[in-house]
Amino acid sequence: MVKRSCPSCGPEPGGEEKKGRGNPISVQLFPPELVEHIISFLPVRDVVALGQTCHYFHEVCDAEGVWRRICRRLSPRLREQGSGVRPWKRAAILNYTKGLYFQAFGGRRRCLSKSVAPLLAHGYRRFLPTKDHVFILDYVGTLFFLKNALVSSTLGQIQWKRACRYVVLCRGAKDFASDPRCDTVYRKYLYVLATREQPGVVGTTSSRACDCVEVYLQSSGQRVFKMTFHHSMSFKQIVLVGQETQRALLLLTEEGKIYSLVVNETQLDQPRSYTVQLALRKVSRCLPHLRVTCMASNQSSTLYITGGGLPRKRVPKAAELRAPDPPDQGGVYFEVHTPGVYRDLFGTLQAFDPLDQQMPLALSLPAKILFCALGYNHLGLVDEFGRIFMQGNNRYGQLGTGDKMDRGEPTQVHYLQCPIALWCGLNHSLVLSQGSDFSKELLGCGCGAGGRLPGWPKGSASFVKLHVKVPLCACSLCSTRECLYMLSSHDIEHYPAYRDLPASRVVGSPEPSLGTGGPQDPGGAARACEEYLSQIHSCPTLQDRMEKMKEIVGWMPLMAAQKDFFWEALDMLQRAAGGVGPGPSTPES
Repeated sequence: MVKRSCPSCGPEPGGEEKKGRGNPISVQLFPPELVEHIISFLPVRDVVALGQTCHYFHEVCDAEGVWRRICRRLSPRLREQGSGVRPWKRAAILNYTKGLYFQAFGGRRRCLSKSVAPLLAHGYRRFLPTKDHVFILDYVGTLFFLKNALVSSTLGQIQWKRACRYVVLCRGAKDFASDPRCDTVYRKYLYVLATREQPGVVGTTSSRACDCVEVYLQSSGQRVFKMTFHHSMSFKQIVLVGQETQRALLLLTEEGKIYSLVVNETQLDQPRSYTVQLALRKVSRCLPHLRVTCMASNQSSTLYITGGGLPRKRVPKAAELRAPDPPDQGGVYFEVHTPGVYRDLFGTLQAFDPLDQQMPLALSLPAKILFCALGYNHLGLVDEFGRIFMQGNNRYGQLGTGDKMDRGEPTQVHYLQCPIALWCGLNHSLVLSQGSDFSKELLGCGCGAGGRLPGWPKGSASFVKLHVKVPLCACSLCSTRECLYMLSSHDIEHYPAYRDLPASRVVGSPEPSLGTGGPQDPGGAARACEEYLSQIHSCPTLQDRMEKMKEIVGWMPLMAAQKDFFWEALDMLQRAAGGVGPGPSTPES
C-alpha cells in the first residue's frame, strides 16, 4: 500500500503500523519519471489543481515532460514544440482551452453552442465569421475553413447549424482580413497575409521567403488572386478600408511602417493579371518617428496605435523603475475619409479636409492605449490602467455613458474597468470582463433590436450584464446580424495585466459622472441618487419603472454579485406584479 502524503510535511501524525498493512511510504520516493508518467494521464484541469496542493507537486506538474505527454495525447499530430519559456505547457493548454462558441439571436436558448474544433489546430488565435462560414487562424499559421450552414426555423428566424466539417485553407498565414463592415453579406473575399517560399536567382537551387497577399472566395475557399512582395519587406498585419471598387489594403511592417495598395474587387475574379502600386501611407511619411504597433479599420476610417502594443505580463515592482517611455508611446492617430463619420466622431467638421483624407489626427488621451475597438461611427479605447474610453455617436446609447449624448472626445466609462475584450458594432458595444473569482461575464449597451443584447430587447444606455453564459477561457468576441461569437483560448505567455493607477491620478481624476459617486464624493453620490429617484418617478407605468430601475442598477458602481442579486429581485417583483419581463437571468454558478 502507498500512502500519499505531502513530501514537505512528511507522513501524518499517529501513523502507527496497522495489522495486515504494509509500511506507508511517500510519493517522493517514486522515480520522477514514474510520477510524471502517472500524472500525464490526468485531465489538464486536474493537473493544474494538483500542482496547487504542495511544493513537490507544483514542481512535478510544471515539468515539461508531463506537458509534452499531455500535449501529444491531446494533439497526436503535433510533433514540434511551440515557442515561449514553457513551450509544451503552453501548447497543451492552448489545445485544451480552444473552442468557438456561438449563439443565434432571437432564439430561446441562452447557452452558447460549441462549434467543431479542428484537431489539427494549434490553439485559436483569431477568427472571422463570413456570410456562410467561419475562418480560424491558429498559433502556427494554419488557416482553417469551417463550413457552416444557415437554416430557417419554423418561426422564420435565422439560426446557425453546428459546423459540419472543416478544411485547411492555407498554411504559413500571418493575418487575414475581410470587409470591415458588421454585416457579413459584404464579406465576399478573404485577404490572407502569408509567407511563401519563392525561387531564388536563376541557375541556383536556393529559395527565399517572401510575404504575399492571397485573395480567396469566402463561399468556396478558392484562391482568385495573389500579390507577392519583395523579400526585404516583412509584414505582420493587414486591414481593409474603403468601398469594393476602391478597396485599400493597409499593411503594417515589422518596423512599424504602413504601406497601402488599392485593388478593385469587382475585377478580382477575372482571369487576368495586373500590377498594383505599393506606397507608403501618409501617417508614416508625415510622422516618420512613429512606430505603429497595431491597426483597426472600418469602411471609412482607420485607427493606429503607436508603441503601446498588447498587454504585457505583470512585472515586479522593482522592474517598473525603468526609463520613461517615448512621448508617442501608446498614442492614437485617426484617419477619417467621409464627412458624416467625422461629424459623428468629433462633433464638428472644422478640421476635416476632403482633399487630404489621409492626414492623421492625434487623439488626446491621459495614458498609453493597449487595444481598441472601432465601430461604424463610434470607438472604444482601453489604456494601460484598464480604463475604458468611448467616443463618437451615442444615438442608441452605444457609448455606455448612461445617456444618449454624443461625445466628440474620449470619455471614460467610470463604472467599468479592466476588460478582457472590447467590441464595437453598428449601434451597440460589447465588453468581456472577468470577476475576482475568475468568472467571466458579457456586458453590452446600445440598441437591443433583433436580440443583439440578450435579455435587454429595448437596449440600454449603460453597460448591463447580458443573459449569456460565457465560457471560462473566452478571450475575444464578435457579433454579426445573426449570431454572437466567442473565441476560447488561454495563452500562458500573453495575458492581460494592467498597471495600478498612481495615487496622484486617482486624486486628480475628473469628477465622477452620474452613478459613479464614491466615498471621496458623498455629495455627488447623494445628487446621483436624487436624480435616480426623479427618473423612476417620471416613468408612467410600473413596468417602465421596473425597466428603469434595472438600468440604474447597471449604472451603479456595484459588484457583479450585487448587480445579479438586484436584477433577480427586480425580475421576481416584476413577475409577481403581472408584468411581462425579459425572464429570469442566468447567473453563473
